[in-house]
Order: sequence, then C-alpha cells, then structure tokens
Amino acid sequence: MDFVLDVCDTYLLDSVWASLIPLSAFAIHNASSTGIPQDSSTWSHLVFHLPHPQLPLNFATSPHLSGRTHYDRHPPALLRLCGLSYRYIFNHDMMRHPRFLKGQVKLEIQSSLLAFPGIILLTLPWFEAEVLGYSRLYNEVETYGYFYLFASVPLFLLFTEYGIYWVHRGLHLPFLYKHLHKPHHKWIIPTPFASHAFHPLDGYAQSIPIHVFVFLFPMHRFMYLGLFVVVNCWTIFIHDSDMITGHPLEKVINGPAHHTLHHMYFTVNYGQYFTWADRVGNSYRQPESGLDPLLEVRQADAEKKLKRE
Repeated sequence: MDFVLDVCDTYLLDSVWASLIPLSAFAIHNASSTGIPQDSSTWSHLVFHLPHPQLPLNFATSPHLSGRTHYDRHPPALLRLCGLSYRYIFNHDMMRHPRFLKGQVKLEIQSSLLAFPGIILLTLPWFEAEVLGYSRLYNEVETYGYFYLFASVPLFLLFTEYGIYWVHRGLHLPFLYKHLHKPHHKWIIPTPFASHAFHPLDGYAQSIPIHVFVFLFPMHRFMYLGLFVVVNCWTIFIHDSDMITGHPLEKVINGPAHHTLHHMYFTVNYGQYFTWADRVGNSYRQPESGLDPLLEVRQADAEKKLKRE
C-alpha cells in the first residue's frame, strides 16, 4: 500500500492538491500583517483560513518555487529517465528529419503528463488487489526456492511478450487505432519522451499482461517490482529512433531498430522485448541499414547544401 500511495502522490495527488490548495495563498498570509489582499480570489480567501506551516517571507517571489507547477519541481521518475536517454543516447540529428514534428519533444512530454494520471487510476485496482493478497505474489524466497525465483524471470518475459504483442496488434485494428493508438503513432521519428506518450487506455491496455501474470503464476514481490521498472526502462530505450544493425542478437531481441521500423511502417514489429512473437504472427521485419531514417536526414541536408550553393 505504501508503494501504491507513493505512486499516486508522485504522479497525481500532489499535483491535484497543489492546484486546489496553492501555497502562494499561504505565502501571502505569512508575508502580510493585515491578512490576504482584497484583490485575491474568493478561493484564495478560503484557503487563507486553512491551517498551514509557517513559510518564508520571500516565498511568493522565490525563484525556486514561484510560478512553477508540481511537475516542474518534481518531474515523474520516468520522465527523468527519458531525459537521460534523450541527452546521452538519442541521436539529436534525428530532429532534422523531415517527419520530425515542430516542437515534438514538448508535445511528447505534454502527452505523457496527460496520460499518467489516467493510466495510474486504471492500474490502481490491480495494485490494490495485489496488496490485499488476491495475487500470487509472495515475500519469502524459501516459499518456492531459488530455482523458481530465477526461472520466474524468463516465464514472466515470455508470458508478457506474447500478451503485449497481441494487445499491441489489436490496437492497430482500424477502430481501436483511430481512437486509442493513433496518438502514439503521431511520433513517426520518436524520442525517448514518446515512450509513454499514449492515450491512457492504450498505455493501460498494454500493461494488462504484466498485471495478469502475478494472478496466474507465483512471483517474488521484489522481483515483480524490479521487472516492472525494467519493462518501463526498456520501453524508453526502444524509442530512441536508433537503427544500429548487424549485432549478434538482432534477430532475437526486439531493440530500438525494430521499434523504429514499427513507428515508420506501422504494421511490423509489434513485440516488446523479443522478435519471436512477430515471427509467429508473421509481422516481423528485419532492420537493415538501408532503412535507417538518418539517411533521409543526410539527404535533406545535402539538398539544402546544394540549394545554398
């Protein structure tokens, strides 16, 4: 329950509370000996009478807090990871691609922030059921032993891979695609910030196999939480528009090159971590250097250079 509440506070409740009960009203109260100014809103007058901690006199003009939202001061951890990937892994030359949208990074971040609250609210019943003991999560390694502890990892990956594959492929059916999945495919050339820029129902639907797993199969609680984090990190990683080819695991692992092709061609490489589900479903497309979107960037640069000359 502590974990669930921490997630709720971080992604939703803190921002809602900050909007309903702005600290600026308390700051005005602390800074004014005569009370809240007459030109303040009716809501601020009501907030003024709530109990609150003593704040610094210069709070209202503090450059660290004034005018900033909850997400400005405490960006979700996923966006921080996206930022690291964007800075150190993503090839910024891709932002010159003809199909890279104007202001796309900002739009991706805004889309993610709008999606998080809905995804979290839809996910809460699963976490609540897990906390109440309805799942097959367990706490002690001795319950099933070390062999099963480690064997549960590939079992989890295989089960969720196949489940996510079919959910994702189902979201490409015309009706569902139009209303749910199309917003994510706005990003033809995605950055890591696009990794969670979904319609809330879309993002939630693709997480269902992960939650279902622990209601069907035993899994150590911390192993489950660790894999949940890993899955989200992997989702960020495969959205960097990379097209590095020729590595030995290319035909086994569904990496950034495979998912880049998915965003470019829509009906290939629906998988999450591996390529086998796409091979079984006849939707696999092998990454090739000739398909690299960076080639279009270089071509566009060359054409601009010729025009200048």
